[in-house]
Amino acid sequence: PIYCIRELGLNHEIVNVNGGAIALGHPLGCTGAKLTTQLVYEMRERGLRWGLVSMCIGFGMGAAGIFEIEDY
Repeated sequence: PIYCIRELGLNHEIVNVNGGAIALGHPLGCTGAKLTTQLVYEMRERGLRWGLVSMCIGFGMGAAGIFEIEDY
């Protein structure tokens, strides 16, 4: 992601620094669980209250979830 951040002028604070499905291997059948777990971990590490996870499902469909850490 570092190359893309530099070349596209992206804000490094909001880019997934751990890489995506290609970098980590695509966990077929458990993408939502993997992404949600990673999101909650990063939210706690960074002291964030809110987080958003999204994924494409295929055939033009998608899913998203907004998470809040209540004991923020």
